[in-house]
Amino acid sequence: MSRRRGTGNGLEAWPGYVDALSTLLMVTIFVLLVFVLAEAFLSSALTGSNNTIDVLKQQIAELTQSLSMETTKDATLSQELAALNAQLASAQTANAGLTQQLSADTATITSLQGGQKTLQAQLSDAQAQAAAATGRISALQAQMEEVAGTPDMQQKLTDAQKLSAQDEAQIALLNQQMAALRAQLAALQTALDASQAADAADKVQIVDLGKQLNEALARKVEELQQYQSVFFRTLSESLKGEKNIKVVGDRFVFESDVLFPVDEATITPEGQAEIAEVAYAVKEIAAKIPPNVNWVLSVDGYADVQPIKGGPYKSNFDLSSARALAVLDLLIADGVPENRLVTSGMGSNNPIAPGDTPADYAQNRRIEFRLTAP
Repeated sequence: MSRRRGTGNGLEAWPGYVDALSTLLMVTIFVLLVFVLAEAFLSSALTGSNNTIDVLKQQIAELTQSLSMETTKDATLSQELAALNAQLASAQTANAGLTQQLSADTATITSLQGGQKTLQAQLSDAQAQAAAATGRISALQAQMEEVAGTPDMQQKLTDAQKLSAQDEAQIALLNQQMAALRAQLAALQTALDASQAADAADKVQIVDLGKQLNEALARKVEELQQYQSVFFRTLSESLKGEKNIKVVGDRFVFESDVLFPVDEATITPEGQAEIAEVAYAVKEIAAKIPPNVNWVLSVDGYADVQPIKGGPYKSNFDLSSARALAVLDLLIADGVPENRLVTSGMGSNNPIAPGDTPADYAQNRRIEFRLTAP
């Protein structure tokens, strides 16, 4: 009976073994399927990564080429600017020489005009003397006619003829002097005409030089405006997202409440971080501006119209000046060249918000930055 139960138990266990083997086989197939799918997904991901890397490499190549082109363009602009500066210096030298020559010609013309007036006065005197001599001759002739019937007529006639001969000699001499004076006047007029013609030519050259100077100055202003645009773009990107910083015209405006406590000129840590961004933008653009383009960063402090209620400052003007100087000192400490900075305190002048609300006052308490010519 024991053997029957044992034999029966062995046969009954065989199907369990088969089920276990089937289950193990299915699990093995499932694991293999998972591995196959994972390998396929990994291969697809690697292919996508390789494509992304290729795209990034292409973008890097394009950016490198663009940077090279910009560098070449900057070098070309610097060379053109150097040539323009050389032309400007030459034009200024020529203008100075022409101005000096014009002054000399003007002095010569003035002298010639004075000599002309003197000769005209002498000619007028000679003409008056000739008229007087002619009158005396007429009087003598009348006297000769009166004494023609008297006994001593011959003697008087002889005397009158002598006087008439002397007057005629004097008239002839006066005529010679007048002819010489007219010749001198003609020579002076010729010299005067030549001087005036040279003066007109010099004025034309000066006008041309002035036009060239104006064009050169206009080009310099236009070039500075280009760098102002770069400065605006650089600073705008550095301060993107700042709600209390805005652009007004050609200026960046920082509300003072962002930088300073009330009635104080000590910059807060948050304000120092903001000014550091400005210094970074200024240094970045300064490296691109050629040395012969003159520029400065203007730092202007403003206050509102409310009276000062505390602190060491007696007026809004003193407070705005102290705040502008504090910003300037921080810019210098952050590496901005000292010779490229100017500052001023404006007090409550030139408000940008005309109202009298707390929001208006906050807008008028501000620091303005502007890249400009000195």
